[in-house]
Amino acid sequence: MEKFYIEGDEFIPEINFDPDKDTLSISGESYHEYTGEFFEPIFEWIENYTKLPGRKVKLKFRMDYFNTASSKCFYDIIEMLNVYAKEKSGDLEVFWYYEEDDYDMLESGEDYAEDAEININLLPYKKGDDPLLS
Repeated sequence: MEKFYIEGDEFIPEINFDPDKDTLSISGESYHEYTGEFFEPIFEWIENYTKLPGRKVKLKFRMDYFNTASSKCFYDIIEMLNVYAKEKSGDLEVFWYYEEDDYDMLESGEDYAEDAEININLLPYKKGDDPLLS
């Protein structure tokens, strides 16, 4: 399976899915007008990715800002991978990075954990750092 990459821009997040490392990263900002159309190929890629059982998936979010429509898509991604982990003997570990003073982003991570009923690693980072590079 090939990597899936979309370069981030002003309104769209960077998407970096590496099936060889079982790492799926989403970062930046997400508030574009056509959210459903943007996320459709991402959902298709994840659907194909989860056809093989036993993957140990690491899902990483480092968002600066996102709108309600993107929030729904993020939840759908978490749910797709959570169902996969339960039904196909996979493993899902979710990392939610937030700038250490950004309590709204921390709260968003907490909300996803509660709504999806999964453990999410809530990890603060310092302004200017990129925890996805470390």
